[in-house]
Formats: sequence, structure tokens, C-alpha cells
Amino acid sequence: MEFVYVVPRNDLFPDSYPQGLALFGEQCPESEILDRIHRSGFFVERDYAERTPSLKQVIPYSLVVRGGQVLSLRRTKRGGEARLHDKLSLGVGGHVNPEDLPADPAARAELLDRATHREVAEEELSIQGPYTCSRVGLINDDSNPVGAVHVGLLQIIVVEGPVAVRETDQLEGSFASPQELQRQLEAGANFESWSGLLIPHLDHWITASIPKPVSVSQPAPGS
Repeated sequence: MEFVYVVPRNDLFPDSYPQGLALFGEQCPESEILDRIHRSGFFVERDYAERTPSLKQVIPYSLVVRGGQVLSLRRTKRGGEARLHDKLSLGVGGHVNPEDLPADPAARAELLDRATHREVAEEELSIQGPYTCSRVGLINDDSNPVGAVHVGLLQIIVVEGPVAVRETDQLEGSFASPQELQRQLEAGANFESWSGLLIPHLDHWITASIPKPVSVSQPAPGS
């Protein structure tokens, strides 16, 4: 039985429900959003969360960037989530699980960093060398059953060294330029809805200086 981290929809979005991409800034303050996630979140059974739109499952959704290109993944039919089979995705990451909780309750703010590291560098990918992670905004898409019960914490991970897919039975991956991804989108490629929302912004994010990098390093043993 899997437990996943959720935040009540009305606690996360007390004023209105954004639809699509909401970049951090004056209208969507990063500090307030993270405070709501840490203050109001809790773990529930995934089966219950999947059928309860009043709860939003928090997904650290990371774009992996190297040398001006973005990692593009295809989810194979051997993956566990049937609703995502054969879809293309630019986001690496998954649910936040109880194992991501730091041993020290005072360090709860590390929860999302630990979940990001586990999913990106231990389970889905093999990244050689250091990397940095910058938070960009939220993705909320209530137009489909998957999006209705999830919210994405959009992050950009910048790497310099080799990157390989670990879950080769579930994922295939390669790097592509923002221009190539835009051409694929316009040609009708089967991108996940979240990834489709992001592609028009890729060129700006990759070339712009992204502020406030958050180092996501391996947790210390026993932490």
C-alpha cells in the first residue's frame, strides 16, 4: 500500500484555482505556496487520493537541462500508470512518500528536496556530477482526471555530466532542443498535458538566468 503527500485543494488555493502554468512571482509567491504545502500537507493512501479531487497530490516536476537541451522521456506500456502509456514527458519526478520525511521534524522543509533527489537521482535517472535545482512555479490542470488530483511543483535541474534513464523498462529518454520540442508539439506529438503547457516557455527558461538555485544533494546517512 502506497501513501502519498497531499494538500487540501482549498488550503493550497484559498482564493481561486489556477488553470495551467502559474509562475512564481507577485501573484503566486513562492514562499507562501511552499508554506501552504508544508503546513497543510499530510499522507493518505494513494488509491483514496486518486479519486478525491478535493486533495491535490504534490508532484515535484523537474525539467532536466544540459547544454541548452531538455531531457524528453517517453513512458512505455510497461509503466505502472496506464493513463500515461506512450505519452511524452519533459518532467522527471513523482509522488512524495513517507520515506522522504526527514528524521528531524524541525527539518520538514527538506521534504520536497528529499523527494526530488530520490525520484530524479536515485530511481528514474542516473546523474553523474553535481546539479542545481531551481523552483519556477506551479502546474495545475483540472481539465483531465490525472491533473484534477495532482499539482506540479515545477523545477529546473541543470546538469553538466552524463544522464541516463534507470527505469529502462518504463522510460526512454533523449535530449532535444526547445525548437525541436516545439516542432513536435505543433506536429501533434503525444505530450502529457503538463509538458505541453511548458514547451512554449522552454527557450526563455534555458537561456535566462534562473534565480535562487536550491542545491539538492544526497541526504546525509541516517538523516
